[in-house]
Amino acid sequence: MIEELTNREREVVRLISLGCSNKEIARILGLAVSTVDTHRTNAMNKMGVRKVALLTRVAIKHRITKATDTLTLSEKRKARRKKDGWS
Repeated sequence: MIEELTNREREVVRLISLGCSNKEIARILGLAVSTVDTHRTNAMNKMGVRKVALLTRVAIKHRITKATDTLTLSEKRKARRKKDGWS
């Protein structure tokens, strides 16, 4: 399940849990939107979830992200956003 996630899938899950769209994640990671969508789909299947809210809960439970986690300054700049996701 969680152990099967690749490093890239973990990065995508973290950014999803912070409220980033696939387009924002693609900008942050330097990937195509379709590639982000593939990583998102694969991660959700491996985690056994179908909804983003549940994905976020599972990510927090398995320490992929924290409830206090925020986007880094670099991630904010690349995503072209001012808010952090949680705030």
